[in-house]
Amino acid sequence: MTQSVTPSSSSNPVDNPPWYRLPIVWMVIGGPAIVVVASLITVGVAVKNVDPVLDTTATPTQKEAPASKARNHANEDATPTAPAER
Repeated sequence: MTQSVTPSSSSNPVDNPPWYRLPIVWMVIGGPAIVVVASLITVGVAVKNVDPVLDTTATPTQKEAPASKARNHANEDATPTAPAER
């Protein structure tokens, strides 16, 4: 009674390439790697082009802000008025 040992197909190097030769591995690694690189670029742009801090303690020189003035003017035109009695 002799038993013959047959090599399994998973030990064949043609059927089981190294991990770095599988395209799915690079798809899985590539997605997060692209996100990390893009975030580093975004941080670099944000640090390089810092917006200035606005002084909010200064009082406006106008009595009414232009947007409020335009809004109030539009409301006056839209308000129906009764005809003048004679």
